[in-house]
Amino acid sequence: MTKEQTSTTPETAGPRPRRLTYAAVLTALEGLGLAVGGVWVLVLGLTGDPDGRQQAVTLGVTLVVLALLPLLAARGLFAQRSWSRGPSVITQILALPVAYSLLQADSIAIPAGIAIAVVAIATLVLLINQETTQALGIRGPGSAPDQK
Repeated sequence: MTKEQTSTTPETAGPRPRRLTYAAVLTALEGLGLAVGGVWVLVLGLTGDPDGRQQAVTLGVTLVVLALLPLLAARGLFAQRSWSRGPSVITQILALPVAYSLLQADSIAIPAGIAIAVVAIATLVLLINQETTQALGIRGPGSAPDQK
């Protein structure tokens, strides 16, 4: 690694703000939820009697692979890496339609939809917070350093 890749900027040299820690924890919980759900569907597909064994296995593997995005993003947020905010925001944006579809169901899925929506919105708020943005070393538009 080069010196530029390993050094921290002055904005990220301080302690991690609580809001950033909370965003990382919520993102990690979403990743763990996806992984657990994927393993559960995969095990049921392999050991149970699903309507379509191939579909159950495919869904399980897909959920486990999708769990990697928020888990890697959470790790980056804990380490205060600026790249990690993007994948975490994408995860939250993808969670909102899932929550909406669960809220439209007439079943026990409604509480799950509420929980997913609350976590996604809370995480988005934490991720776009100014304190979090500064801790990650992300500058807004028009605030690029002067080039001489």
